[in-house]
Order: sequence, then structure tokens, then C-alpha cells
Amino acid sequence: MSRGTSRRSFIKHIAYAGATLPVVLPTLARAKSANSKLDLAFVATGGKAQVHLDTAAKFGHNCVAFTDVDKNAWGNAAKHWSDATAYDDYRKMFDKEGGKIDAVHVTTPDHHHFPAAAIALQQARPIHLYVQKPLTWSVWEARKLAEMAREKKVATQMGNQGHAAEGWRLVCEWIWQGAIGDVKEVHNWTNRPIWPQGRSRPKNEEPVPANLNWDCWIGPAPMRPYSSEAGPGKSNWAKYCYHPFAWRGWFDFGAGALGDMACHTMDGQFWALGTDSPISVEPLKIVDITDEQFPNQSILKWEYAANDKRPAYTAYWYDGGLFPEKPDNVRKLPNTGNLFIGTKGTILVAGDYGNSPRIVPEELMQQVGKPKPMIERAPDSAEYTGNKKLGHFEDNHHLEFYMAAAGEKPIDFPKSNFSYAAPMTESIQLGNVALRAGTKIEWDGKNMKITNVPDANRFINREPRAGWKVV
Repeated sequence: MSRGTSRRSFIKHIAYAGATLPVVLPTLARAKSANSKLDLAFVATGGKAQVHLDTAAKFGHNCVAFTDVDKNAWGNAAKHWSDATAYDDYRKMFDKEGGKIDAVHVTTPDHHHFPAAAIALQQARPIHLYVQKPLTWSVWEARKLAEMAREKKVATQMGNQGHAAEGWRLVCEWIWQGAIGDVKEVHNWTNRPIWPQGRSRPKNEEPVPANLNWDCWIGPAPMRPYSSEAGPGKSNWAKYCYHPFAWRGWFDFGAGALGDMACHTMDGQFWALGTDSPISVEPLKIVDITDEQFPNQSILKWEYAANDKRPAYTAYWYDGGLFPEKPDNVRKLPNTGNLFIGTKGTILVAGDYGNSPRIVPEELMQQVGKPKPMIERAPDSAEYTGNKKLGHFEDNHHLEFYMAAAGEKPIDFPKSNFSYAAPMTESIQLGNVALRAGTKIEWDGKNMKITNVPDANRFINREPRAGWKVV
């Protein structure tokens, strides 16, 4: 136990660790069970999905089928699995291949996360689920998807890869062991958006490219014409309007800078302090929001009530180049990062994945030292497979999922399973609800209801377009 840590403070936070203390990760046996080679499916093969495809191939898994609305992206999967069947609509894929699939990766734009995952969960054969962040496009979808996965008893993982890295574990252990006292504020900031935001809908309408299933790309969102109209700015993504990446800025398809990065950048906050619902969310600054897109800059504030594990605290989010006020004992703030401000000291994190956390002032860091391990470390994928091309924390994050899906570990072995990721996503997406409402919202988490601005409840979910309602 670190110096200055009380036994009561130490024991109080063990429930958040999800592991018996002390935890030492054993060397993983190289001999794997007969079920270790999984039959996978992929919903999307372009963009971030390429990482999933390449990583699955390195682990030696098979691909039964894959789907992407853009046929130009099919080659990313076909280069690894030439016998896999290709589709441009995942509804058709599950109809024809559902009985063959052990696990599926969903790496679509945000508005497809819930319908694709929900259809997978409705198959007669249990299908394990890896879904990219944010887990769902809406608050309601997050809670519903977690309920469905729990009932189906499948392994789940959300793609916040930093959850498998060392940094967030150190942050949690320092906080649980009282190294910085009681956390009163958490400040989170990002360099996003790097794509156009603050725009209105383009007026032009263009023919849909022959390689693109536009109706399926729109999916559960309201239909709109295809356009390739470039956005403002010098970013590589400014040359796109919707597909393949600039969709993040549109209300109908994405979740803005907050939805893109908060599942990474705020991960340490939720892990260390819990995923209980906020009591309110308030936009403190909104710059250039439109009736179609998220703003170019924003500052948000969440209030969390005290519980039996920690006092009340306040969380903040900054994007579009905005930063929190720099504490006197911090020399410089990184471009993205976190400040955990406690009654005894501060933890500064540089980057989006818990990178290089430090306690400040330095004198306190030297006094406290390295925290006592309380959380099981992620498995080492390079050691597990003997493949030296693996071993990055993102690979280890995938390995957690594969081990659970193959039955080598319990289904809750993936640390960012839906029981954790869904309430985290709820809190994050409530920030976007507050942005769209343009005012402070007070949240009744138990009943999933905004109590002070009734009209804002329309942003908690939406009615899917005809043909896309899955539950």
C-alpha cells in the first residue's frame, strides 16, 4: 500500500477494480483450446475496419462473410480470406450466414452500430460482439443493446483500445488508493474535430457511385440525397461530405468530436470513478452549431452525485482547440489529455489512451511512487500467439475479446464489455443531447428521462426509417 493511503480508502475502491487483490497476470499457456480459431464476420471493411481485419488475420481466425456498402472496400477482407462471401447489406449477410458465425466486428458509422449488433443478437446461434466506439448512436440504444447482450450471454467488447493499456490502470489505482485525495473535478480535452462541422446540408444532389449502396449507407437515418460536396478546412477529410469519413459531423450519422474521442479520452474518468448516470449535463460553450451538424467548438459540464464509493464530482469536456485552465503546478497542457484534480494533488495525462500519467506536483509523485496493482493486466498478444507483429495494446484489447468468444475466458473477461461501455456511452451521448438542446438538462437515469426540458427527450432516440427497425 502506498505511503499516505488509508486502509479504508484502499478497500473502498476495490469494487471498481473488477479483480481480487492482489492481481498478478499469469503467463498464458501457449496451448489453446480447439475452439480458439473463430469463424468471424465483419460489418464494414473500410476505414477503421481495416485494423480489425488485419488483426484478426494475425491471430489466425477465419472469416465466413463480410459486408460493406462500398464494394471498393471489399478487397480489404478478400486479401485475407478469398473464400469469404461478400455482401453490401448486413441484413442479407445475417439472414444467409448467421448460423455459421461465432463472432462479429461492427465498425460502421455510428448510426449502424445498434441495428447491426441487435440483428446479430437476434440470431438463433449466439454471436459474440465487438462494436467500435461510441457503442451506439443514441442514449436509448446503449441501454437496450447492453440488455440484449446480457440476456443472450455473449462476450462483448467496445473499441476503446486504451482500456487494455497500462496508463488508465495506473490512474485508477492511484485514485483508488487515495494518492491525490478525493477527486473533485476531471477535465478532458481533444484536438477533434479534424473533419468539417458547423455546416448546413449541401443543396446539390449527385448520382450515387455504382460501387456504393447508398440506401443501405443511410440505413435507419432519414433519407437524403448523395453528395460529395467538400467541406471547409484543410484536413484530408474536408474533401468528403458523408462517405467515407466526414459523416461524424452530422447529427443523423455520427456523434461529433465528443462521440469520436470521449470513449477514449474519458475512459479513465469512468473507470476510476464509476459509470453511474450524471444528474445533469450543461453546455458551457457552443460555437457554430447548425440544425444539421455538431459545433466547431464546445465545452460541456457533467455533474455526478456522491455514492458509497466516492464523493460528488464534476467532469468537463473541451474540443475544437479549447483547453481547461492550466493548474499552476503544470508546466504545459498537451494537445489532448486529462486533469484529475483531487484534494491532495493532480494527475496529468497526455494523449487519448491514458498515456504517461503523472502526479503533480513532482514531490507528491516521488512520495507516492508506483501504485499497488489492483487491476488484472491485459493479456500479451505477442506472447500468447508467438507472433511478434502483435503485442500493441490494441492487439491485446482484441485478444481479450477473442479469448472470451472462444470460451477460454469468461464472457465478461473483456474489460470494456457492454456492461461497462453502455453506461459510459449513455453519459457521453447525453453531452450531445445537451448540445442539441442548447441548454442544461437534468437527467433521471433510472427512468431515462430529461426532467427539466421535456422537448429534449426527442434526442434520446429516434424512430428508424422504414425497413430498419430491428427491435
